[in-house]
Amino acid sequence: MKNNFISILITNYNKSRFLYKSLKSVSSQNYKNYEIIIFDDCSIDNSIKIINQFKKIKLIKNKKKRENSPALNQINGIKRTFLKSKGSIICLMDSDDYFKRDKLKKINEFFQAHKEKKILYNLPIVSKKKNFNICNKKRNKNIWPIIFPTSCISIKRKYLKIFFKNIEINKYKNLEIDARINIFFNFYLNDYNIINEKLTYYNFDNLGITSNIPKFSRKWWLRRSEAFDYLKLILNKKEKIFKLSFDYIITNFICKFIKFFQ
Repeated sequence: MKNNFISILITNYNKSRFLYKSLKSVSSQNYKNYEIIIFDDCSIDNSIKIINQFKKIKLIKNKKKRENSPALNQINGIKRTFLKSKGSIICLMDSDDYFKRDKLKKINEFFQAHKEKKILYNLPIVSKKKNFNICNKKRNKNIWPIIFPTSCISIKRKYLKIFFKNIEINKYKNLEIDARINIFFNFYLNDYNIINEKLTYYNFDNLGITSNIPKFSRKWWLRRSEAFDYLKLILNKKEKIFKLSFDYIITNFICKFIKFFQ
């Protein structure tokens, strides 16, 4: 049985203190049929110097001015690396996370055994004793409890291509790619799979995209509202009805209040 060629797509911005360990973890995999493509988004630390230590890594440098939205910067970076990739399986990765040595082997084995599956989430090994809530239900109709970190997501190429065609890439500036993927694959492609193995070391970096968003803060509510808006968009594409919930009503009310007093 032929092994899948896997593309590991990484986005980086000023994560030099984690970057060497991150790249070492993917370049030391015991599964060898892969490529690594990294998008550097105008880093001003020594990230490029570290990347250049790894000869087989393809580097894409952003030469444009960064958007004032970390979430949109990340999405655009992943799309650009995806367009340069060749893998039939795509593994996403943040540059401050690390893969266990056998992760790609496990990912390949899953997709070899389950040809019909479109996406796979693996469990994270969480740093700093943070909690990560996992719901083991096969499908989940609540959009928020199961948002797996970007570095825990592996997707078949043709379905990631469908995702990018429907993502509305420059809208919802507070909504990260992991939330969008969770919503899109759950409600548009009707696929949701968890491998019950901890294959990714997930780092809660204080300077990360979501780590500096306090719960119930203005940005937290706006991001939540954007998730509902994105869900409505996806359901509309599938000609499905968006059902009002108490969560949505409260979120909508608070966001209108926030915007009124801006």
